Amino acid sequence: MSNRRRAAALGAVSLGLIALSACEKPTPLATVTVGDRTVTTEATSKCYLDGKKLTEQAFLACLQGKPEKTITVRPGDKVRIGVDPAIAEKGWVVAAGTAGKSGLLKDTTYRSFDAETLLADAQSGAAASEVTLNIIETGKAQDYLGVWQFKLKTAD
Repeated sequence: MSNRRRAAALGAVSLGLIALSACEKPTPLATVTVGDRTVTTEATSKCYLDGKKLTEQAFLACLQGKPEKTITVRPGDKVRIGVDPAIAEKGWVVAAGTAGKSGLLKDTTYRSFDAETLLADAQSGAAASEVTLNIIETGKAQDYLGVWQFKLKTAD
């Protein structure tokens, strides 16, 4: 290989490495599937700190955020929720708004719910027309490491 080609190849590799180092590391993904429809999202940068504990203020703000992804459900639908193995390893909880819908899920990347369970108001039991589905990564007791959000909306 000539010196000119070698220098060009070395330059291309160096530029590629610099470009890759400037990229943000993607957050783990959470996925919701209903029937043949699937939506996937990353946590926002304020709601995931690469495995570090969120402050209580940040955590509460994340729970009140507006989801970017929406999926429509009908009575009788199964809502399947999946998380990256990195989330499952530490543990995760499913909440509709701020009402817990699961206990701690650890070492499992998948859980399914009836749509009615997720849409039921915790106090009245009445079905809501939409709800924010929060996937919460947990660590040690009361450590919240990330929040992923979806909007579940009933079909009109």
